Amino acid sequence: MNDNALTLKGIVEESSNIVFFGGAGVSTESGIPDFRSETGLYKARAEYGRSPESLVSHSLFIAEPSLFFDYYKKNLIFRNAKPNAAHFALSKLEKEGKILAIVTQNIDGLHQAAGSVRVRELHGSVQRNYCMKCGATFDLDYILDEAHCKDENGVVGSVPFCDKCGGTVRPDVVLYEEPLEQDTVSRAVDAIARADTLIVGGTSLVVYPAAEYLRYFRGRRMVVINKTETSADGRADLVIREPIGETMSAFL
Repeated sequence: MNDNALTLKGIVEESSNIVFFGGAGVSTESGIPDFRSETGLYKARAEYGRSPESLVSHSLFIAEPSLFFDYYKKNLIFRNAKPNAAHFALSKLEKEGKILAIVTQNIDGLHQAAGSVRVRELHGSVQRNYCMKCGATFDLDYILDEAHCKDENGVVGSVPFCDKCGGTVRPDVVLYEEPLEQDTVSRAVDAIARADTLIVGGTSLVVYPAAEYLRYFRGRRMVVINKTETSADGRADLVIREPIGETMSAFL
């Protein structure tokens, strides 16, 4: 175990209300790429002629739902992805009573798959879907089943429809141009404000408004685990530039 891991273990042992604030880097080790990365940008431009952000925007969803769902299903759904060491380590620490909350910008549901319960999903989850007309809820398998993607003429497309009322079923994720869900934000901010230790992992802190929530932290220790520089490095008591799964495996 290297010096950084030993220092991190010491900080965790002295803490009782840890909040973990994570981003895309937490899930890249599970094989889920950051769609805003250079590779994701190239893929979106090459295949669709648009930016990733525009392809998962509210305006595109309303104007061209078929295009939205085609991109969404191909680039944001990873059914075979499994939790990695970081997810399992956080779940273990939660069971030990160390974790007050996990605040995540990810929409993959891998924290829950690893066993975590105190998860605040700022941008929603691909695992949840709902009918825009009647409010009925559906799981991920439903919207991926071609049987539920037939229009009134029986033609199979990419848009899923409700089997109760025929309305469009959309993912319970926050699209670009949409506001974050305020109850989730309030619970996340409250947890950050009450934390004695804040661990920021797998995020470059460039996505707003989520990145602004760190300013509510008033605890004793801040740790940043990210491969590249972040805006929180100057405030951190410990900065680790190693892979987050490798770092957090010290707790398994």
